[in-house]
Amino acid sequence: MFSYRHAFHAGNHADVLKHAVFVHILDHYNRKDAAYWVIDTHAGAGLYDLRSEWALKNGEFADGLDRLLGADLMPPLIERYLEEVEHFNPDGIANFYPGSPWLALRALRPQDRLRLFEMHPSEAEVLRRNLQSQGRGALRQTTIYEADGFEGLKSQLPPTPRRGVVIIDPSYEDKKDYRKTLQSIDDGLKRFATGCFIVWYPLVQRREVQEMLRSLERLKTPWLNASLTVRKPARDGFGLHGSGMFVLNPPWTLHAELTRALPWLSEKLKLDDRATFALKQQGN
Repeated sequence: MFSYRHAFHAGNHADVLKHAVFVHILDHYNRKDAAYWVIDTHAGAGLYDLRSEWALKNGEFADGLDRLLGADLMPPLIERYLEEVEHFNPDGIANFYPGSPWLALRALRPQDRLRLFEMHPSEAEVLRRNLQSQGRGALRQTTIYEADGFEGLKSQLPPTPRRGVVIIDPSYEDKKDYRKTLQSIDDGLKRFATGCFIVWYPLVQRREVQEMLRSLERLKTPWLNASLTVRKPARDGFGLHGSGMFVLNPPWTLHAELTRALPWLSEKLKLDDRATFALKQQGN
């Protein structure tokens, strides 16, 4: 249950896609003055040191974030994402990588709130320490729950201001996470039909992935599904050959931005000739 630590994967190709989309959604919500909440069901530690032993063990950021740094002719979606990464690296060297909670903290105005769930005891403790270093404003706006985000999400919906973004990004190491994600979306839409629900998913050789996506695509709620494959699946069936973002009630601007960004990302992040991307939407 407690084996997964995101520090091993911080800044990889999946993080690039996830966080580029997330930053765009946050920017969209900031276009209106009305308050909103961000709810993260699997928060992790919030901020990751890419020089740490864990991050360097696999060095996954080398085939993710590092491939984008200094690139030419990058699309606006990626340029905007890298602006946020650069904020946490004022010396110009990409040593620190912001997870979803830190990207959300950067985006929130005084009237907005952040709700973070992290059930890994050690990870939750690091998250608390990291948050304390961000000052009183961040502490006032943020609530951390050392609890199961799938279960805890119910208690947060609908958010008080009736505007909100929910990001659901478990590790999926436990196959039950696919079913729990679907259940969370079903429950969430019943409580908060107008909310923006973001589901990150891995591209791995498991039937549960396709079954979850088929179920999500049958929903009547407007949705967008973007995926990025960076290499052919491994012969042994293990490992991540890509990832995707399924967004319910997406910003109307997101499809056009991804239309420009996905071909560029596919070229920059490809590890072999099987790299590709896909983009679908319904109702927007």
